[in-house]
Amino acid sequence: MLSVVIPTRNDERALVRTLASLVSAAADGVVRDVTVADLGSSDATLEVADLAGCRVADAVAGGAQARGARLDRAARAAKGPWVMVLEPGVVLEEGWHREAAAMIETLERRGEAERRALTFSFGLDSFDASARLTERFSGLYRFLTGLPRAQQGLIVHRALYEKAGGFRNLPAMAEADLVRRIGSRRLLRLRSRALAPVDPDARGAWGKAALRGGLLMLRLPTSVVARLG
Repeated sequence: MLSVVIPTRNDERALVRTLASLVSAAADGVVRDVTVADLGSSDATLEVADLAGCRVADAVAGGAQARGARLDRAARAAKGPWVMVLEPGVVLEEGWHREAAAMIETLERRGEAERRALTFSFGLDSFDASARLTERFSGLYRFLTGLPRAQQGLIVHRALYEKAGGFRNLPAMAEADLVRRIGSRRLLRLRSRALAPVDPDARGAWGKAALRGGLLMLRLPTSVVARLG
């Protein structure tokens, strides 16, 4: 049913976390295959992917490409009718695959599989009160921009992916760019949460995300924001 695509670059530990949350879904036949779209890792990321039985679309095989182009190549090579894109380090809540499978079956029964996309609810993998504040800010971010965070993942039917034009050759924000072209009104949010890791050394990344969010609120093209931010 689902072909999973995970973009990586020196994410050996983060990849282990994400792959572990896919095990039960693979055992139940919901996850069909996993492709790691690597951007030139120099750590053990590719070894982790190989040991887990993932297909690897790496930098050597693809040549010099931006993140979006590598994601596109991996998505188009997926075997399943639905493609799920996840950030490394994100852990999906227990039971997520049952809800996702039920929603996909509903969309297919109603003939809406090629008109709708899915995303997870946002959460942080932490008990700190500051994490709850960040989660609330995420809701405001989506309200103002109409876009989910990249950590919330994206599940899209291959036909809708092709119709929207797939991932474009952008250095960042390829997922946000694709969601904008799909249309936020076509995006359904699952109750299951995608839990993003809390890294005390990642404040710069969160600051950059906030900057990009502010620029998106000004309705600048995603391709421009990806290069400015």
